[in-house]
Amino acid sequence: MKRERIEACYVQLLAAWNRRDAEAFAALFTHDGQAIAFDGSAMSGRAEIASTLAAVFQNERTGTYAASIRDVFEIAPGVVLLRSVVGMIPHDSFDLNLMVKATQSVVFLERDDQAKVVLLQSTPAAFHGRSDVAEVLSLELEQIRRSQRTSH
Repeated sequence: MKRERIEACYVQLLAAWNRRDAEAFAALFTHDGQAIAFDGSAMSGRAEIASTLAAVFQNERTGTYAASIRDVFEIAPGVVLLRSVVGMIPHDSFDLNLMVKATQSVVFLERDDQAKVVLLQSTPAAFHGRSDVAEVLSLELEQIRRSQRTSH
């Protein structure tokens, strides 16, 4: 496993979202890759991911991601799990929407020195009953947002 390759693919995935480029986002998945969004909606396969996101990007002003990779590890030969936390910066703001933060689990398949996403799972980071953990994550994501160059 090349950690750099996995991290680069993940950064490309977020960058495609931030550019609102549904085709580039979907191209980073395996042919039958799966994406489960923050709201629980599921997309199956590159074609559905691309068409669904194209409609979302056309009809909504999506925000941009601020992210922090937590860990990357190989779970089987050629199968890698990346875990991260993400926050969302609304399209009309430079401040994080603290109500929209999530953990992401991304399973990658590595073949021929290339990484592709098999599964992207975004789970709301509500931390019910643990406001201290939620606050620490909010502060971390805000620091990341401040360090990024954002364009809206």
